[in-house]
Formats: sequence, C-alpha cells, structure tokens
Amino acid sequence: MVATVLVGMLCAHLLCFSVMFLLISKRLQGKKMGMDFFAMGNLLLGLAYVLQLLEGGPAWSLMSLVNHTLTLASPVAYWLGAMRFFGQPVPLLRPLLAFAAVYSVAQVLVQWSLGPVARYAMLSGMSALLFLIMAITVIYGVRTFAKDLYGEMVFFAVLISGICVLNALKFMKLLEGGLEALQMDRNFQLVFYIYMSFLATVLPPSIVWLILRRLTDELRGIAARDPMTQLLNRRGLKETLQLCFNTRKTEAAYLLMLDVDHFKRINDTYGHQIGDAVLCHVAEVLRATACRSDLVSRLGGEEFVVICLDTDTQGVLHLAERLRLEVEKQALRINDSDQSLHCTVTIGVSQSFANKSALEDAMKQADTALYRGKTSGRNRVELFQPADSHHPVQSMSSSTRQISPMI
Repeated sequence: MVATVLVGMLCAHLLCFSVMFLLISKRLQGKKMGMDFFAMGNLLLGLAYVLQLLEGGPAWSLMSLVNHTLTLASPVAYWLGAMRFFGQPVPLLRPLLAFAAVYSVAQVLVQWSLGPVARYAMLSGMSALLFLIMAITVIYGVRTFAKDLYGEMVFFAVLISGICVLNALKFMKLLEGGLEALQMDRNFQLVFYIYMSFLATVLPPSIVWLILRRLTDELRGIAARDPMTQLLNRRGLKETLQLCFNTRKTEAAYLLMLDVDHFKRINDTYGHQIGDAVLCHVAEVLRATACRSDLVSRLGGEEFVVICLDTDTQGVLHLAERLRLEVEKQALRINDSDQSLHCTVTIGVSQSFANKSALEDAMKQADTALYRGKTSGRNRVELFQPADSHHPVQSMSSSTRQISPMI
C-alpha cells in the first residue's frame, strides 16, 4: 500500500513538473536550453508510472510493453535535453521515436525467446547502463565543458549514480528471484520508489536552478560586453582584470589604448554604417592578433584597450606594432563593391602595473601617450615616458604613414 501511494505521488510530481518545464520553455522562446526536452522526459516517465499503477503487477501485455518503452525513453529525453542545455542542436522526436521502435521490437523478441523475467531484467539492466553513461558524462563535463557548474554537476552525478546502483541491484534481484522481486510490498521496491520520489522532488528545482544560473551568467555577460563588437566594455574589463589578478600570478600588466585615426572623417565621408563596420573590423583584428591571455576591450566611440599580461616592455611594444600593422594592411570592402577602405590606428602604451587599483593611472598614461602620437602624425606607437623624457617609439618609416583614410 505504501509503495502504491509513493508511485501515485511520483506520477503527480513528474506530470506537474512536466507542465512547469513546458511553460518555462515557452517563456524562454527562441533559446529554450533543453527545457522542452526535460518536459518530455518527465511526461514519458510520469505516463510510464501511471501505466504501472493501472497494470497492477508484472504482466505481458501491450500496456506493459508501452510502459517499459516509456520508462527507458525518458532518460534518453533527459540526455538530449542536457545536450541542448550545453548548446548542442540535437532533435527530439526523431531519436525518441527511433529508440521506442527499436526497444519495443527488442522486448517482443526477448519475451518470446527468453521469457518475462528476461524482459524485466533487460529494462533494469538498460536503465542502469544509461544512467551509468550519464554519470560518467557528467563527471567528464566537470573537467571540460561544465567547469563553471562544478558544484551542480557533482550533485547531479551523485543523484544519477544512486539511480544507476538501484537499477543494477534490481537487475541482479530479478536474475536471482524472478518476478517476485518486483512485488510492490517488497522492501527493495519500497526503497526504490522512495528514492525515485526523492529524485522527482529534488531534480526539477535543480534543473530550474541551472536555467536561472545560465540566464544570470548570460545577463552578466551582456552587461560586460560591448553590444556591437562583443569585446569587453569598461565594466567587463575591470571585473575580468580583477579576476586575473586574484586567480593567477601576474607580475606585470601593460595597457594599450588604440584610437582609429580620422574616424570622424570616415563617418562623414562614408556614413555611420561604414563607420560601425570599421569599428567591428578593428575589433576583429585586435581579437585575432592579441594573445589569448590578453584582455581586449572597447571603451566607447573609436577607442579600444588591450591589457597585456605576463610580458615586458619590449614584448608589449612588439605586440602594439603588430596590431598597428595588421590594422593598416587589412582593407575593408565598402558596400560589396570593388572599393576598399584602409584605416590606421594610433596606439599609446602605459608603464607596467600590477593591480586593479592602478588601472585608472595606466589608462591616463596610455591616453597621454596616445595624444602625443596623434599630435606627432598618427599611425604610430607611443610609450608613456616620465615628464622629463618624452621620446616617441618609432613605429614605421615616415614614408608609409597615413594621415587620412585611403580608398
């Protein structure tokens, strides 16, 4: 009687959370993050337990065949939902229908050739195998694609391992004791349904938490990024730099401030659409040329900042010159025509600094050097010097300097 009540409560939990997941997926619209798949998984498992209650006990019937297929299809739906959550564009209905057809045929063959015990044992064994693979994948994810969800993934791995162990034990009990092991009043079945009810209570809120965590991270990322170039904005630069100083040993950092030469003239001549394309072009060059550990940011307008970590003065000047040359030599095509636009940048380089509190001073230094570069002819690299020693860093021969954009 107790087990029957537990299964009834389990059905109610699964079906209610299936509706809730479906409603959440509707609110998420284009980016559902697997919630519709999780809704399907809960629906399949809830319907399977409804059929089990109606069936009353082990039997060979169409209801039993559908029950087993739905039971085993539910973890497949959860698996596909997890793949969707981590950005894999997998379909839902086609894999589920293919799996259901194959497993239904397998049930019929096993029932006719090996008998009912083998069919029920196959369900438990396959369930244990699927959950084992899921647990191993979650543990692998902690070390690779889900490092930012370490605590949550460990929690899921423990819960999935529990249901894997219980299904493995049920498999062995079926081989030893036959269908008697599936009687609802058995202690093992009671423990099994208590654990399943616990999972049905704990897992859905945990999945909702993952969705909220991902949405919060995305909102934080949006707040830290420039919407046009997707580079860090000033806020994102400060937060990321603080994280770098807190989590790694960084002996010195240098700040490069870049300004697109004659950007107002570009906007006035070709329009703001081309001006935006120039900014995106420069951002892409910076992203491709800077080192992987460097922080690339757009402060606003035509000003960009690159913070170089773990380098020295010569290294940062070499990088600055590479950035200047790459921007200069890469042309931007105008309106899909044969015409192309060459733009240049002037770069100011700060002295080294070693903590976030010195960031504003480094920006002032780089801005001072940048202004000196602008007044000295543009399209050059300038290193900030003490007030008594303003010596520009030669970046190219005067014969190749450009004062205005060329077509």
